[in-house]
Amino acid sequence: MVESAAIGTKPHVLVLVGPTASGKTEVSIHLARTLGGEIVSADSRQVYRYLDIGTAKPDPALRKAVPHHFVDHLLPDEEFSAGEFGGQARRVIGEIMARGRTPIVVGGAGLYVRSLIDGLFEGPGPNKELRRVFQQRVDGGGVLDLLEELRAVDPEMAASADPTKPRRIIRALEVYHTTGEPLSVLQQKRRTAIDFEPLQFGLAWNRTNLYRRIDRRCEAMIRAGLLQEVEELERRGYSPPSNALNTVGYAEAFAYRRGEIGHAEMIRLFQRNSRRYAKRQLTWFRSDRRIRWMPVTEKSAPRQIACDIADCFLHHTPSQTKARRKR
Repeated sequence: MVESAAIGTKPHVLVLVGPTASGKTEVSIHLARTLGGEIVSADSRQVYRYLDIGTAKPDPALRKAVPHHFVDHLLPDEEFSAGEFGGQARRVIGEIMARGRTPIVVGGAGLYVRSLIDGLFEGPGPNKELRRVFQQRVDGGGVLDLLEELRAVDPEMAASADPTKPRRIIRALEVYHTTGEPLSVLQQKRRTAIDFEPLQFGLAWNRTNLYRRIDRRCEAMIRAGLLQEVEELERRGYSPPSNALNTVGYAEAFAYRRGEIGHAEMIRLFQRNSRRYAKRQLTWFRSDRRIRWMPVTEKSAPRQIACDIADCFLHHTPSQTKARRKR
């Protein structure tokens, strides 16, 4: 287990991270019930409405029992950046604390989490001409070439980039060519002041077992009606160019519906791309030495994991939070 950074005098916020399919939802619900908390979702896809099955969104009963923020927050064609999330989520966290509740940040979107807990400067305003040129290259199938260009000028941003989300790659290149400085460097120079102290916990799985869980969950999502969900999204007028839908699960389902791939190939790609996404998440989170990693296996009970995390959190937390747990 990695030791956390020294704890200051600011109020503490619990942050639960981990790769896709690691069980964050189940653990977070028990944490919220134990600590008298509200969940601040740091998931870049659950923030969108109508994307339920493919994002493993908590069901309405759970969201009614435990308040969730930034779930069903936007329409699928609305733009939402990590910087916007960070600013809005910090305001929501302040409101939760003002109500005497415990904020519990939960998610696997590393950039969202970083924006929230460290602040994130997103660079200058848009350069529409550069953006247009880069988008044309993406449309022509050149996203991997763009990623290589980004790796040459801003390896830190490239390491966290997802080829299925070219908008972030385009933005990082746009900033570099506009300012002459990598976006990662600008973010370090101009961080936002944060008025709370994050206590981060991660769910640590054996890689082989995690990949098995991912494969099973992809199959379960198909059985649960992911294709029907995609059909309904199309009926509402949403398609892959929407930022929310150009992601793992939805991209493969749309390709199947267009007749570009067969059913078995859709599942294979869905599983493969989900495993690759999990690997990128792990690479991102493992670089943050403030995270305390909690070992998890198939036999681990989410309630017990939550209790262990809650005990560790309360060890560093003022007495008023401890009193809320007793109630």
